[in-house]
Amino acid sequence: MKALVIARPSTPDAISQTARTSEASEPGERPAFAPEALQQVRRSFSGGGSGASGPRERASRGAAGAEAPRMRIELQDLPLPDRAGECLIRVRRAGICGTDLQILEGYAGFTGVPGHEFVGVVEQAPAADAGWVGTRVVGEINVGCRRCDWCARGIKEHCENREVVGIRQHDGAFAEYVSLPAVNLHEVPDGIDDDTAVFAEPVAAACRIFEQMSVAPDARVAIVGDGRMGLLVAQVMRTAAPDVTVFGRHDAKLAVARGLGLAAERTDVSVPGSTRFDYVVDVTGRPEGLRRALALVRPRGTVVMKSTFHGEAPVATWPVVVDEVTLVGSRCGPFRPALDLLASGAVKVKPLISRVARLEEHESAFAEARRALKVLFQVP
Repeated sequence: MKALVIARPSTPDAISQTARTSEASEPGERPAFAPEALQQVRRSFSGGGSGASGPRERASRGAAGAEAPRMRIELQDLPLPDRAGECLIRVRRAGICGTDLQILEGYAGFTGVPGHEFVGVVEQAPAADAGWVGTRVVGEINVGCRRCDWCARGIKEHCENREVVGIRQHDGAFAEYVSLPAVNLHEVPDGIDDDTAVFAEPVAAACRIFEQMSVAPDARVAIVGDGRMGLLVAQVMRTAAPDVTVFGRHDAKLAVARGLGLAAERTDVSVPGSTRFDYVVDVTGRPEGLRRALALVRPRGTVVMKSTFHGEAPVATWPVVVDEVTLVGSRCGPFRPALDLLASGAVKVKPLISRVARLEEHESAFAEARRALKVLFQVP
């Protein structure tokens, strides 16, 4: 089968440097970085850094400040996945997300086939799961060991031995086929087309917020980040509280937000203390996003952290203590509510799609994904 494969940089020094600067093993895990000094978080936010390096450059540096090389990605012919007890799925669409771009920067130290947002059709299944054959599906990305206490409690997302599709010890969906246990699969309703269904995984991640907290209808919500995930989270949050504002740095993306009926502001706009937000969600994928989120949240408000990136996010903690701010890490979420939101049209995704590419066009596809909203792979 054709598949995109990530490999480490070829030189021993580069491999060593990538290993040193890629301590987090997958989204949601704690990277082993030493914090740096930080200016007061309430100081006026400029949206940029000081010195010669910008956010992307800072995000790709390790604790020692050395530049980490990008991983290589190339199209290869691979054998079909052959994993005992799992279903073989022919991929129809796969989406490039921010985590995939961070993996190319060295995040998670992953090598193999990336990609974890997909929709496909089950072609083969174990005898006990034969009913899945021919079903169009999306899939949860965490594969638990089924032996530990976490798995026994039905929380495979925190299994210490888990594999994560396209991120940790499990080949992903930027390929003609991907493999997953039937327990991870969800049937896609007929009313949802492939270009919409491929968004099920990130919309589920947004829905996770509602499992973690109750958002009152009169709450004021801010989304920090105008990218693909930010616009999805904003639409999901709007189903609970209509007063949602997206803060971003890109006029074109903010225009998309407004086209979706969302309030949108430049991230460097001044927000008086009296109008700060009850809930702020950081989906910037950048170290400075958390600082901006803390500047926007009201005392006793909640900041939800959705960003994963290759690098560290040093933050002054005294404002969190003084303002009694609740910090919530949030990662993968429930697929059924996500599919319901996509089916109902409450979350609209077509305005986010900038291109549908073939695997052979991966170089230009990844380049476009760094500046556009959503790029999909059509497979084959």
